[in-house]
Amino acid sequence: MNVGRIDLNLLVYLDVLLRERNVTKAASHLGLTQPAMSNGLRRLRELFEDPILIRTSEGMTPTERALALQPTVRDVLATIDKAVQPQTEFKASESTRVFRFMASDYAESTLIPQLLKHLREVAPGIILDIMTPSDVSFLDVEQGKVDMVINRFDSMPQSFHQKDIWKDSFSCILSVDNPILDDFNLDSYLRAQHVWVSKTGMGVGVGMNPHDVQRLGWVDEVLGKQGRRRNITVFTRHYQAAMLLAEQKDLVVTIPSKAAQLQKDNPRVVIKTPPFDIPAFELKMAWSPLLQHNPAHQWMRRLISDVAKGM
Repeated sequence: MNVGRIDLNLLVYLDVLLRERNVTKAASHLGLTQPAMSNGLRRLRELFEDPILIRTSEGMTPTERALALQPTVRDVLATIDKAVQPQTEFKASESTRVFRFMASDYAESTLIPQLLKHLREVAPGIILDIMTPSDVSFLDVEQGKVDMVINRFDSMPQSFHQKDIWKDSFSCILSVDNPILDDFNLDSYLRAQHVWVSKTGMGVGVGMNPHDVQRLGWVDEVLGKQGRRRNITVFTRHYQAAMLLAEQKDLVVTIPSKAAQLQKDNPRVVIKTPPFDIPAFELKMAWSPLLQHNPAHQWMRRLISDVAKGM
């Protein structure tokens, strides 16, 4: 292929077409007319000698060649974006930039308050816009509409950059009046009533099924492998709510230890080590390759890492 034949705009068209998988939506995203976008798709097909997108019963589906091209095209565009960015130093102390984070309730309860404390000291003009997992899709992150996602992830797009923030274990919170406190073991734990709390994925949430062990998460998967099941009577997606419910004398809350430690000075509850082993998990931050070389974004990533290490 003659490199001189390549119109870089076609690579932009290809990137958006493969994200949207819809000519009309791709045209709208790029501010083009639909005929212009259709002409761009025709030129892409000629350039790569491949259909790129094929109409199927599920809509426009990328070809195998197109899917293979996608990460390469994204890397090329990110490199070009870096090359044309003005090399100006990011002055955090003078910035009024809005950083948009998608953060799980767990991350919002533990990491974000400490991050905000540091921001008030070194960059008081910066604004944080914290969204929930239900507010954001992977596409929003991929397009750079959201600066960062901070959560636990079972999977994420391969194109995303990511970094571990910390590993965390689990703890139990019980009321000081809970009758099992004096004999806290696996049998008494299983006989008790439990509060389930989690929201790890992205997109609109759905109701929970107490018998669907695989969707219940780490704690219940571990018990399930032992042929055991706890008695969950309350489901919530909010750690603060779960920690308040722990004050009721007949409930047990099992949550990540960094969240549980927020209650260490609460005289109405006691924090206990779970009576069985639960594997540690990783909190991660992930972001679009489009923001990888952005100076402000690089500064924020370093600050998050520093704050996490201090915790």
